[in-house]
Amino acid sequence: MQYKDYYEVLGVARTATAVQLKQAFRKLARKYHPDMNPDDSSAEQKFKELNEAYEVLSDADKRAKYDQLGASYQQWQSRGAQSGGFDWGQWGAQHGAGAQPGGGDASGDSGGFSDFFNSVFGGAMRGARTGAPRPSADVQREATISLLEAYTGATRRLSKGERTLEVRIPPGSRNGTRIRVAGEGSADGSGRRGDLYLKVSIHDDERFERQDDDLHHKLPISLYTALLGGKEQVPTLTGNVELAIPADTQSGRAFRLRGKGMPLLKDPQQFGDLYVRVQVDLPRNLSPEERTLVEALAKLRAK
Repeated sequence: MQYKDYYEVLGVARTATAVQLKQAFRKLARKYHPDMNPDDSSAEQKFKELNEAYEVLSDADKRAKYDQLGASYQQWQSRGAQSGGFDWGQWGAQHGAGAQPGGGDASGDSGGFSDFFNSVFGGAMRGARTGAPRPSADVQREATISLLEAYTGATRRLSKGERTLEVRIPPGSRNGTRIRVAGEGSADGSGRRGDLYLKVSIHDDERFERQDDDLHHKLPISLYTALLGGKEQVPTLTGNVELAIPADTQSGRAFRLRGKGMPLLKDPQQFGDLYVRVQVDLPRNLSPEERTLVEALAKLRAK
């Protein structure tokens, strides 16, 4: 019977932490899951091996027993080569692994695990974990939407095998928002299904900069509007609005338009604000007459 290096299966070092094991397992489980590799028997076999490796290494008791076996690996190699096989059942009996003769558990149910697992651990070890249940294989997809779609909400269709899922992206979503679709992930070794997560990315919008639920817009105005006052059209995500610019407005001044920002993700009936910062556009290429007038103004202001 062939020895299985579970650390090699997951592609981690023997000193890997629980977090590193979990990350490695999830990454590989997504890659080799049968849902992602239909009609690929090699991927299905790899997925089973990953589940078995994680079943052992994610459980402190199983991992300790497995590492103890690993310390006897040289002995296993030499004895196996000389006698034609290592007595896994005897090793399990000596080390409390609960192995049953013939590589199965007391009920005869192999649980989908290999003969190596059953011979070393046996049925008494499976399901003995006292912490959280075996983690399911969550699946993550990504969707990119416009800022306007983030304002109004959007829908994305995802293919899952022969089915199509319609996922609603709520108003107020931000970069990194994850929408959970329960039970639409992959299945773990016990058949329990994980969840599908749709991770949202938002295209940059040349008109607005988003900060949390507020929007910021830079509005160019003429020197004459800044000096004398006037009205300017300001874009919002629901159409243009008119903004009154008072006389003597300095470049960089910000105007707050209440409720013209983004909807709040947890309460889409509430909205952030839109901040409009004016930038005075100075005239260029003055004519001789214009220069004379500006010089006259400069003399008046100097008095």
